[in-house]
Amino acid sequence: MKKVYFDNAATTQLRNEVIRCITEVLKTEYGNPSSTHSYGRSAKSLLENARKEIAGFLNVSASEIIFTSGGTEADNLALTSSVRDLGVKRIISSRIEHHAVLHTLEWLEKTYDVKIEYVKLDNRGLVDYADLENLLKGSSDKTLVSLMHMNNEVGNVLDLKKVAAFCKEYNALFHSDTVQSMGHYEMDFKEIPIDFAAASAHKFHGPKGVGFAFIRKNSGIRALIQGGEQERGMRAGTEAVHAIAGMAEALKIAYLTMEKERVYITDLKDYFKEKLKTSIPGVKFNGSCEDNECSSFKVLNVCLPVAAEKAMMLLFQLDLKGIACSKGSACQSGSEGGSHVLNAILSEEDLKKPSIRFSFSSFNTKEEVDYVVDVLAEFID
Repeated sequence: MKKVYFDNAATTQLRNEVIRCITEVLKTEYGNPSSTHSYGRSAKSLLENARKEIAGFLNVSASEIIFTSGGTEADNLALTSSVRDLGVKRIISSRIEHHAVLHTLEWLEKTYDVKIEYVKLDNRGLVDYADLENLLKGSSDKTLVSLMHMNNEVGNVLDLKKVAAFCKEYNALFHSDTVQSMGHYEMDFKEIPIDFAAASAHKFHGPKGVGFAFIRKNSGIRALIQGGEQERGMRAGTEAVHAIAGMAEALKIAYLTMEKERVYITDLKDYFKEKLKTSIPGVKFNGSCEDNECSSFKVLNVCLPVAAEKAMMLLFQLDLKGIACSKGSACQSGSEGGSHVLNAILSEEDLKKPSIRFSFSSFNTKEEVDYVVDVLAEFID
């Protein structure tokens, strides 16, 4: 059976170079980086070199990179610590954020009585920047804005520079979940005055279970996880040196190949769109993912003209044909409530139809696209 993996927004295939890096570190650098003997010092050196390398890609200080278990922990660290330590009383976000942010905001609202406000979105799910500015003008409370750089379901891309400029003008903090965009877009956090960002290695062909938080120097926030003094006291627990080394290697390769891969994947996505339009009359593209100017080249979220009673079998049939894709984010694929992102932006009529997220990497091919479109067309016919 042919196997096609079009679920790269959920996780990505490890690069061979990353596997070799991790394997070598597991073999040779097994010292605890907090130990003072030579084994520990060697592991510590590797750890700090990885931190410097990652910081260099973002044009920030190495001390501003805190290693975490992934994007969810990094989001929680920034949001919760901002409320607890910095006196944030009001958070502006959107209703189509990842649940790592939305569920944390719900908890902060209940636990700390933080006021949560949601910026208006247009019918494609794009942020209304005029409304955001009005919200920032509208309160004297200490405010934090939390808006993701790239939406994981429909691929909408936020103008980080514009939002950061608004936040600076109105003296608000700015946090962005950059999990889907890190390693795929160049980011200069010296140029963009963002305060906090989150990243996860497995979204850019690195290992699972490791990520990092960017925490602006002298922010004043304290650790979320208590224990030892690892990560300059910002995150207790012995670091996973092999995973961190693999993450740094994956990010390095991502930056070296970024432009070439962006061109390749954009062409692949455009090819997919045209094949769908030709083969499946009535197909629609959710969010802004048909528009390359304001959507990621990595994601295509497709609404298919299929009756509701037949729609439930679509993902099952695709899986039987060896095709991996998603009806929403992988984190919520078992949910009965459907996608909160699509619920926020689609009409009631389109919500009854099946929507599938296809997400791409440089490992994918046009031959795979042809196969997937043929399978979809056969199912719908």
